[in-house]
Amino acid sequence: MGKPIDLLQGTLDLLILKTLALEPMHGWGISQRIQQVSRDSLQVQQGSLYPALHRLEQQGWIAAEWGASENNRRAKYYRLTTSGRKQLEVETAKWARLSAAVAQILETA
Repeated sequence: MGKPIDLLQGTLDLLILKTLALEPMHGWGISQRIQQVSRDSLQVQQGSLYPALHRLEQQGWIAAEWGASENNRRAKYYRLTTSGRKQLEVETAKWARLSAAVAQILETA
């Protein structure tokens, strides 16, 4: 597999929201899930992930609470809020429009 792909601004937020739509997760779990589903094409570094999680929490799109991880260590678990589910729909629609526009340009330009 080639070098990991750099994410566009705002894309990480969408990926986090989508990942948390499945179930609550701690930060490391979120980054591992994104890497796994993308077949190692996307690797989210802690320096990007945690600021994004804090930003999403401040916007009210996710909520966090402390719990025990799989290896019995204390971890902060994040879950999608009702407004986060709505925002996920908005962001998914925006992504669809953007990717369709880029595809159109690549096919015709």
